[in-house]
Amino acid sequence: MPSDDEDYPEWYKRRRRPFSSDPFFGDIDRMFSEMERMMEEEFKKFSENVPKDYVKERKLPDGSIVKEFGPFVYGYSMRIGPDGKPEIQEFGNIKKSLKGPEVKEEREPLVDIVETDSEVRVVAELPGVEKTDIKLHGTEDSLTISVDTPQYKYYKDVALPVKVKVKEAKSTYKNGVLEVVFPKAEALKQPKGERIDIG
Repeated sequence: MPSDDEDYPEWYKRRRRPFSSDPFFGDIDRMFSEMERMMEEEFKKFSENVPKDYVKERKLPDGSIVKEFGPFVYGYSMRIGPDGKPEIQEFGNIKKSLKGPEVKEEREPLVDIVETDSEVRVVAELPGVEKTDIKLHGTEDSLTISVDTPQYKYYKDVALPVKVKVKEAKSTYKNGVLEVVFPKAEALKQPKGERIDIG
């Protein structure tokens, strides 16, 4: 396979050259070359699954054209649950699949759920959107958050830890943070689904 050294910065090329003449370092160099080849293959597979909206071409001053990918968002939060075990929540627009990582059009927001004696508070980070862009749909045991605009797409189904009173839910949105507060349900059965207005 021909060397693609022109794709690497000068400091990297200088670092690699002395290793190739020494047998010990030659093995290390071959190991790095194999890792580079594997990473290139993984990136190629990943870039084939990227939706076309996430691939942009840009013309450089010298006339050449480069492809830019993104935005890609992936992160996780971890907390200790009430049972003392860690709970890990992923967020972003990169999801696992049998074919490897896939980029989804909708970004899953970071969501935190806080339960007190009398209420359940759902806090979601939705940066860049207007209050009127957010759609909420609640049931007695779940909340669906969605945003569908040309610039931002968010979607998250949140399972609530206990049954709640949907009709008495209150919500606010400020500085990219949505907060929905549900009173906990009593013995009374609540209707199956209700739309929630953001205050």
